Amino acid sequence: MKLIVGVIEARNIPAMDVNGFSDPYVKLQLGKQRHKTKVVKKTLNPSWGEEFSFKVEDLNEELLITVLDEDKYFNDDFVGQLKVSVSQVFDAHNKSLGTVWYSLHPRNKKLKNKECGEILLNIYFSQNNSYLDSTYNGDHASALRKHEDMDVKDISRSFSGSSSSSSPPRLDDNVSSKEEKSSAQKSLAGRITQMFNRNFDIGPTTSTRGNDLMEIPEISRADVFDNKSDDQSSSFEEAMEALCSRDQGSEIPSNLPGGVLLDQLYVIAPKELNFLLFSPDSSFPRSLAEVQGSTDPQIGPWKFENGGESLKRIYSYVRAPTKLIKAVKATEEQTYIKADGKTFAVLASVSTPDVMYGSTFKVEVLYCISPGPELPSGKESSHLVISWRMNFLQSTLMKSMIENGARQGLKESFEQFTTLLEQTIKPVDSKDFGLNKEQILGSLQAEPQSDWKLAVQYFANFTMVSTVFMSLYVIVHICLAAPSTIQGLEFLGLDLPDSIGEFIVCGILVLQGERVLQLISRFMRARVQKGSDHGVKAQGDGWLLTVALIEGSNLAAVDSSGYCDPYVVFTCNGKTRTSSIKYQKSAPQWNEIFEFDAMKEPPSVLDLEVFDFDGPFDEATSLGHAEVNFVRSNISDLADVWVPLHGKLAQACQSKLHLRIFVENTRGGNVVTEYLRKMEKEVGKKINVRSPQTNSAFQKLFGLPPEEFLINDFTCHLKRKMPLQGRLFLSPRIIGFHANLFGHKTKFFFLWEDIEDIQVLPPTLASMGSPVIVVTLRPGRGMDARHGAKTRDEEGRLKFHYQSFVSFNVAYRTIMALWKARALSPEQKVQIVEEESEAKSLQSDESGSFLGLEDVSMSEVYSCALPVPTGFCMELFSGGELEYKAMKKAGGLDYSCTPWEPENVDAYERQICYKFDKRVSRYRGEMTSTQQKSQLPNKNGWHIEEVMTLQGVPLGDYFNV
Repeated sequence: MKLIVGVIEARNIPAMDVNGFSDPYVKLQLGKQRHKTKVVKKTLNPSWGEEFSFKVEDLNEELLITVLDEDKYFNDDFVGQLKVSVSQVFDAHNKSLGTVWYSLHPRNKKLKNKECGEILLNIYFSQNNSYLDSTYNGDHASALRKHEDMDVKDISRSFSGSSSSSSPPRLDDNVSSKEEKSSAQKSLAGRITQMFNRNFDIGPTTSTRGNDLMEIPEISRADVFDNKSDDQSSSFEEAMEALCSRDQGSEIPSNLPGGVLLDQLYVIAPKELNFLLFSPDSSFPRSLAEVQGSTDPQIGPWKFENGGESLKRIYSYVRAPTKLIKAVKATEEQTYIKADGKTFAVLASVSTPDVMYGSTFKVEVLYCISPGPELPSGKESSHLVISWRMNFLQSTLMKSMIENGARQGLKESFEQFTTLLEQTIKPVDSKDFGLNKEQILGSLQAEPQSDWKLAVQYFANFTMVSTVFMSLYVIVHICLAAPSTIQGLEFLGLDLPDSIGEFIVCGILVLQGERVLQLISRFMRARVQKGSDHGVKAQGDGWLLTVALIEGSNLAAVDSSGYCDPYVVFTCNGKTRTSSIKYQKSAPQWNEIFEFDAMKEPPSVLDLEVFDFDGPFDEATSLGHAEVNFVRSNISDLADVWVPLHGKLAQACQSKLHLRIFVENTRGGNVVTEYLRKMEKEVGKKINVRSPQTNSAFQKLFGLPPEEFLINDFTCHLKRKMPLQGRLFLSPRIIGFHANLFGHKTKFFFLWEDIEDIQVLPPTLASMGSPVIVVTLRPGRGMDARHGAKTRDEEGRLKFHYQSFVSFNVAYRTIMALWKARALSPEQKVQIVEEESEAKSLQSDESGSFLGLEDVSMSEVYSCALPVPTGFCMELFSGGELEYKAMKKAGGLDYSCTPWEPENVDAYERQICYKFDKRVSRYRGEMTSTQQKSQLPNKNGWHIEEVMTLQGVPLGDYFNV
């Protein structure tokens, strides 16, 4: 007999830590059986949502539930406890106490008035009890089974069969089971006897009970469940409808922290995709088991649990053996955590107790199905995101090894899952949106608005009508009234009010006239602005950004009429586009299209703000603002999106805008090569194009869109309280850092546009003799990366310190080049170029060194005097036939060099690249170098310097020659 305890959540937990929060978890104990929930960090209202089972042998026992606060360095703090008698649950209706809030009590009875919070529990006895069937095999047990088979509710709940659908136990099995269970507690047997007596007291006498039962039509279990298996799909549909009807509009759960295994759009409706993956009638799970080599798949029926609040099923199979692990049985418990007809979320908890340390962890996989953007063909699409995490039930020293093994296994499994799914249903290609952009936007037609229609909308109100009536009334009065005599302080040409009533009337007329003048001025401004930037075509080749403003919803009203006069301002890369004004609307319809001129680099952020038009002189009131981050979003997801607005007014009204955003590149496929070539000139070092595998790994590491590519990465230390070694990643739009120290991962990135200033601090003892690059962000920017910042000033600026670069000069020049290309205005770029040119001229005058070699000690390795002209030796550096022959003889393969280009007045620079012959290096690495030549002071010779970077050889990233 099993007692099920569901630990759902708690509220008003007392703060046990100095930060004003607690790290609560729950311990449960029944006899010698113990269980523990996960720890929820920094909260006073934790949510666990976990379920535990206890084997009950004595109904006189008590279930002890204790809430504790985790402490890393000392004993865990006691929060509160609760005791529940098992007999109380057994005697309850349906043997369930239901979902109830329980008050937690202190351990010391003297502190009974102390508030310890409340906990929400669901405690009940499991109805699937094989112990009863095996212990009582007489007429009572058989009659009870028949009675349960005839229960309509039980049949409807177990759509496609339940755990009791197996054949009835034989008499021999019952006898042996009875002998094995003969030593059970007497109190339990007595309770069960009472239960049977209570169930069968319905008949008039014991002698007639069997006759009454014989009147019930005999339906065998096999017949009942054969009928159920025929109606599996219909039963699953009924379960989905019941689950959708109970949905309370909760948000779709966020991705699990372990990582995303699949993120793809498919040409299928969300409801159909849900049926394909999880319906009992679907052949996809069995096909997947065949592809993955799994055997003995047993898919259980979907069942409602906890009073119909959750829908679960059990899926078990034997996983195929690998080189390291033998074939093991895996049990997967799938639970619907959201279903509303359009969005579905299923959490699968996979346990493999037969593997090493298998009892210490579970692998949890979250399937999220949501509606995708509408396709140009009119078909529906679905967005499938699969994420995972490790749930460790016990602490173990092998945590890192278990995580890495699970990650590799999941990666291989879901690669097969993705391949099979793409063979079953067609994935959506993001190019389809770009190719059909004109078709999608062509359906949008902005409503033409004439001056007369605009005037009617604006002047057809009570203020204007009352003003016109009062003006006519005053004019008629002037015509009918006789001239008044001059009295008091009046004189010819000055007629003052002669009473308090006349004074009040004059004041009202003045105020009314002022309001009319404001209306007229606002109308004139609206007439000028009604055309907006709608329909203005973009110019140039590059990255084109197109924004379609469809409509707004629940915009805040700022005047007494209950409406607003909204217009939207879009800003990207310093360029703005403004929409037309929609008067007296809280849900305006625009259908306007805005195009931004071509940009050399892909855009990072689109800022938008909604204003209420208040005329040409008053400052416009902001109704809300939002930011569309192209780095954190997939371009295909922006083809049809509702953007929620932020701000006090917008959040109070839940305002949002309906947009369609398209980003496309019109310069072809050589964008990466052209960008790297431009950066090479800025950096002074050849930058190689990274492989597709490297770029893909970089995108997955930081969750970046497919168009983002890696430019360079450097090993360095992130300075916080203690230096943290990791790698700094640079791409056209972001600067990111990643470190993995003993399984503790640190990862963050921010945009180049977020950077306000970059400084270099001189080497100190604290920086281990290395210069420090200090990156300062703009106020309030980069808050997602604040855990990597060393300091934060009073204005909200985050400061990041990077040090201990292997090649500091190359890293600093690359960072500055990318920052100047993305974030600086033309004036700032000119200022920095002037400062750098002054520094270079001073450097060449004083030391004549190149590429930051002033801090390098040079040693002579070869010297000789040759009886040839200087020009002959310079032929070796001219890029001609002699140079190619010399480099080929020296062991350089695929030699290439760029022409000499003037760096300043008396210096020239070029790039060189070649591969090593196996005679030179058995690793066959690659060498890239930068050469600079300048004339000697006496003008009768040349001075040549070269910085070589080795790639593809051991430790080549850690030094230059």
